[in-house]
Amino acid sequence: MAQNDDTKIDMELYYKRFLSLFEEVKKDYPKFVESFMGFFKATEGPGALDKKTKELISIALSVKSQCPYCIAFHVKNAVAEGAKRAEIIESAMVAALMGGGPCVAYMKYVFDACDQFGAK
Repeated sequence: MAQNDDTKIDMELYYKRFLSLFEEVKKDYPKFVESFMGFFKATEGPGALDKKTKELISIALSVKSQCPYCIAFHVKNAVAEGAKRAEIIESAMVAALMGGGPCVAYMKYVFDACDQFGAK
């Protein structure tokens, strides 16, 4: 689904803002960030599910949660883990199935993130 550049949402900006939020919070609440990151690493790390599968699940949950920051973060990570564009889009479609029209609208962020983060 190719789109004109003038209709694309800057997902790299969402990604950078998400990361900078943690740096900002860390200044005043380092224990919170340390605890959250420990939980994140324990959950997202290797286990019964591989990292790519966990990122695809996270994309679906991000669409269902209607969080563009989370969509940017998890699509970028999924691409880094070798997820194909079709896998990423299908994970978003599962969220749309469960969440209806609003989730379909949030798939726009997923398409733009796929384009900007190089999903093949």
